[in-house]
Amino acid sequence: MNIQWYPGHMTKTRRQMEMDVRLVDMVAEVVDARIPISSRNPDIDSIVGSRPRLIILNRADQADSTLTAQWLAWFRRQGYGVLETDARSGKGVEQFSIVTKAVLQDKVAAWKAKGQIGKPIRAMVVGIPNVGKSTFINKVVRRKSAKVGDRPGVTRGKQWVSVDKGLELLDTPGILWPKFEDETIGLHLAFTGAVKDEVMDLEGLSCALLELLRDRYPKAIEERYHLTSSSEKKGWELLEEIARKRGMLVSGGETDTERMAHILLDEFRNGKLGRFTLEAPKDIEE
Repeated sequence: MNIQWYPGHMTKTRRQMEMDVRLVDMVAEVVDARIPISSRNPDIDSIVGSRPRLIILNRADQADSTLTAQWLAWFRRQGYGVLETDARSGKGVEQFSIVTKAVLQDKVAAWKAKGQIGKPIRAMVVGIPNVGKSTFINKVVRRKSAKVGDRPGVTRGKQWVSVDKGLELLDTPGILWPKFEDETIGLHLAFTGAVKDEVMDLEGLSCALLELLRDRYPKAIEERYHLTSSSEKKGWELLEEIARKRGMLVSGGETDTERMAHILLDEFRNGKLGRFTLEAPKDIEE
């Protein structure tokens, strides 16, 4: 399944981010806890450079908690600050300011040594589409969006948002990247809705998702869809069987797999199938 989706505005967004990153002390990168590697834009590394980074594992409420703990430990070993959140409920978000200051504690100490007491940390928040970045920012600023005002050297009209006296945020639009070198990454992004459904073959996508869940979480789909066994079945066989059990038939008794594909993806994305993480640290360490 060839997945390519890169609207022209994303090129402009990248150029803007390359200018904006010069104005901040650190970068907070929001990723989807269900796909912590696939939901990271590899371009961000070159944009951010050596600036300190905080990885925010959002949507943790929909992810496998055991694997989330493994990912938190993995990112710490890479030298990143980490934070686990569920932006919709606000869980974990209250720790954002504390963790941000911990990531920059050496810089803050240096500021104090120079007499720059009370100088606010400036952080840029980045993330690909559909990782919950906007919801996260709204929760952090408690939906007040108190604007600090333009800063010297900032592109005209750019506004900073004040979290508290010690922290200011700069939001950025979500951007994908021009080409998914690894088909698995493209699939993971499509499963979670980061790639628009309009450009996808949803039946093929659903079959691929069923095969992944069959391998990683067989009991979950068997219990949800009342399957006797899933281990030996292909994705299209599972999709047809589920559609038939749900009574989704069209004229002639054929299964309505197109409709079932939409429902399956909705149930996965809304957490109705269970809590899943589609990749583990061991997958990239092997």
